[in-house]
Amino acid sequence: MTDKSETYIIDKVCARKGVQVLDSHNFRGDQTVTLNKEAGLAFFEFLRDDPDLAFDMLMDLTVVDYMRKKSQRFEVVYHFYSTKHNHRLRIKLPVDEKDCTVTSLTPLWRTANWYEREAWDLYGVKFEGHPNLRRILLYDEFKGHPLRKDYPVNKRQPLIGPLN
Repeated sequence: MTDKSETYIIDKVCARKGVQVLDSHNFRGDQTVTLNKEAGLAFFEFLRDDPDLAFDMLMDLTVVDYMRKKSQRFEVVYHFYSTKHNHRLRIKLPVDEKDCTVTSLTPLWRTANWYEREAWDLYGVKFEGHPNLRRILLYDEFKGHPLRKDYPVNKRQPLIGPLN
């Protein structure tokens, strides 16, 4: 990528028709694009399959809870890496608390399976189309999502007894 501009990836994503880019920035080589959550599976397929981008690895998926600091309470954050081009991209999808769902990326990256289950378990973000969206870290009887900022720190949970 030495012959390409420093913001080549951002420029390519922003030029993609049908994708609503809300914000983008390049800080010290970390390129970030914030999109409307309706970007859909076709957009992520473009990131994976476009030969100039070739993001073949979903490195991480997490959620940020902004509570009252932004109009959209949550942001689902994806970190992609291209083993072919040795470049990275961060994609952010703002998500409203009332419609706390995004499209699952499990059809494109198998690692999304565990990451999405973790995000559901800890933050309560649902991933439409996920093959098995259930708790991964907490037990089934656990009430709520403990990494939400409004989760009470002293909340008592149902106890699970010894398994017979």
